[in-house]
Amino acid sequence: MAIVSLREAINQAIDEEMARDESVFLMGEEVANYQGAYKVSQGLLQKWGPKRILDTPIAEAGFAGLGVGAAMVGLRPIVEFMTWNFSLVAYDQIANNAAKMYSMSGGNFHVPIVFRGPGGAAHGLGATHSQSLESIYAHIPGLKVVMPSTCKDAKGLLKTSIRDDNPIVFIESEVMYGDKGEIPDGEYTIPLGVGEVKKTGSDVTIVSWSKVLANVVWKAVDSIQEELNISIEVIDPRTIKPMDYDLIVESVKKTNRLVIVEEGWPFAGIGAQISHEISSRAFDHLDAPVERVTQEDVPLPYAHQLEIRSLPSVEKINAAVKKVLYRD
Repeated sequence: MAIVSLREAINQAIDEEMARDESVFLMGEEVANYQGAYKVSQGLLQKWGPKRILDTPIAEAGFAGLGVGAAMVGLRPIVEFMTWNFSLVAYDQIANNAAKMYSMSGGNFHVPIVFRGPGGAAHGLGATHSQSLESIYAHIPGLKVVMPSTCKDAKGLLKTSIRDDNPIVFIESEVMYGDKGEIPDGEYTIPLGVGEVKKTGSDVTIVSWSKVLANVVWKAVDSIQEELNISIEVIDPRTIKPMDYDLIVESVKKTNRLVIVEEGWPFAGIGAQISHEISSRAFDHLDAPVERVTQEDVPLPYAHQLEIRSLPSVEKINAAVKKVLYRD
């Protein structure tokens, strides 16, 4: 297996799918001449030329709409937002046009488009540049939402997303672009809607995804297992919508306890939906109420120490694990 960075894994996925299918193209701010704001598209302009790697103006609603139209007539656009915070400018195109076109056209128009780019908090970027918007997009029928936490998953899920005939919201993390991991040799894809047990355990199930899983949850698992002498199972749904609820239900039936960790806000968050599904499908197996660890219900502060206090942390996760075990 090769070891690559997250940005390289995403770059490989785009490059391979462009080679496989000439209808695939990439568009967005700084993706061409500047090689990408985070260098994800590095080298693609030189290889594929300006007709397939397109720089756009700073006009998200405009180029998102252009992508939707291109997808309706048979192309497969990859629309990069420099950050998902900027996607709110294009929300009408994503939620009203991309998501609803297949249904409203009576099945006459597919919209095979991938909207991708970094989302969530980074480091001191302020409230309007640090938002975790996955619950907003997962709320919209017609959209699929994907959030990888490893290089392997990022490449395999992106390749599948590009081939999908539906609009995909693919959210990465800018602070993970330099993270490295193994990817399989040769061609591979990962199906959407299929989660993965990243670690088996018997006492508590933790469900988490994306950066908070990669950078926070694993540290918490290591520390709390040693402190309490327990075994924790870790599940990464990988696809937020559709969600692999069956995988989570079976895990909870084994461990009887569930902690959900997400970087989004608590009200109407992804964790709230998971909690509902578990309460409906595995209530009799729960030995404690489901615990959620989220960002605080505030606009994320710019100040470094306040930012840290607002986000999920090892301490908050460990406290939740202790609570479901009645050892707090």
